[in-house]
Amino acid sequence: MTDRATDTDRRSQRERMLAGDLYIAADPELAEEGRRAARLIERYNATPADEAGERRRVLGDLLGDIGDDVEIRPPLYCDYGYQIRIGARSFVNFGLVAIDVGRITIGDDVLIGPNVQLLTATHPVEPGPRRAKFEAAEPITIADNVWLGGGVIVCPGVSIGENTVVGAGAVVVKDLPANVVAVGNPARIVRHL
Repeated sequence: MTDRATDTDRRSQRERMLAGDLYIAADPELAEEGRRAARLIERYNATPADEAGERRRVLGDLLGDIGDDVEIRPPLYCDYGYQIRIGARSFVNFGLVAIDVGRITIGDDVLIGPNVQLLTATHPVEPGPRRAKFEAAEPITIADNVWLGGGVIVCPGVSIGENTVVGAGAVVVKDLPANVVAVGNPARIVRHL
């Protein structure tokens, strides 16, 4: 990770975050965007299941893009929302945590089990920058027709290829190709489809 967050860097913390560079998450602009997302998430999570139109409107305000016929069962949690893109006909079960300080792209026809975590945030290993509250992010990409079992954790910078199945409780720390089954911690390929 390149540290471009120097005193001579005139970019806003938001611009740094969106570029994947080190930034300060407590920045007032980012804090306000986080509060906006929190209000929308609270509204979404409180909207009854029989009010599908209202749920869809809230998701449209929260997320960067959402395809047709997407179902996300509450509760849903994210940082900003606008960094998340979900393709058509995807299904997300209860309790998704999407730390979207980096872009999260979810393809079409994806199945996401309960209590899945999509984690784009990274922190410096060195204690000084970490103590100074710097962080960064690496994007997550989940291709079409992927199935993430319950409790899967996808770590920063990971891409998962189309048709891949990730078994319940797996921790995905590196890219997975298309058409495989992966299980375990760290996730390892156990079968080709």
